[in-house]
Amino acid sequence: MSELKPRIHDEDTGIDYILAGDYYIPAIELPEDDYRPIGKWGQMYRAYLEETNLLLLNHLILTGKLHSYLADLNEQAQNRYHLIVQQMADTEGVTEDLKRRSQWEWVQTMNSIASCAEKIIRDEICNA
Repeated sequence: MSELKPRIHDEDTGIDYILAGDYYIPAIELPEDDYRPIGKWGQMYRAYLEETNLLLLNHLILTGKLHSYLADLNEQAQNRYHLIVQQMADTEGVTEDLKRRSQWEWVQTMNSIASCAEKIIRDEICNA
């Protein structure tokens, strides 16, 4: 009987296999650790994928790219959220002077702006 090779590569799947005893097992490595938080927007998008696009979700999970994908999306959404809030506050005339003069009006306006900005981001993420 011929000698088994310690390592083989399957051209069709692109997967390497390592000889363990009499069996070949896939040589799968875990992706590098990504310690960035997924955050609110990443979790929201994952739930959206579970409901609407299981194929993409499973592909990201199997390729080990889900965490970095969601972390990137969260960072982009967070930056976009801050930009929208700042632009809307400038447009509405919400300033530190208003905050000093009428804290209640400032809080109401900023809550309204934050709510609108969240809705914009949610619509952008779910309709992308």
